[in-house]
Amino acid sequence: MIVVYTSPGCSSCRKVKNYLKDNNLKFIEKNIFNTLLNKEEIKYLISRTDNGTDDIISKRSKIIQQDLIDIDSMSINELCDFIVENPSILKRPIIIDDRNMQVGYDEEEIELFKKLKSISTCEDQCPHFDTCAQIRSER
Repeated sequence: MIVVYTSPGCSSCRKVKNYLKDNNLKFIEKNIFNTLLNKEEIKYLISRTDNGTDDIISKRSKIIQQDLIDIDSMSINELCDFIVENPSILKRPIIIDDRNMQVGYDEEEIELFKKLKSISTCEDQCPHFDTCAQIRSER
């Protein structure tokens, strides 16, 4: 199952959602301000990055610059707690399934989600397994 982390007013988030809908790709939308992210989910996102936290955290976000927060000096638990309290530091949209992860909207890269649609299945260690299993059972 594709999960899209979004925020209100995000034009790239709207583009991703429209692309997925237009291509009949089922997805779960998680508005990072309305749906509280838990630490396990954040750890999972970080574990899926190629370049660590730089892939998903905007160091240009207001709270980081204003308060001179040093993300790099935080332990993983401290960082997860910080993200839970300040979800606005996450880059958006974050699109993830069991094989791919993309941050931002890129038309060429998002094609991977479409190409793998027919073979994507969620594993039980996926933090979204319960939701995905429910969707699979509805098919």
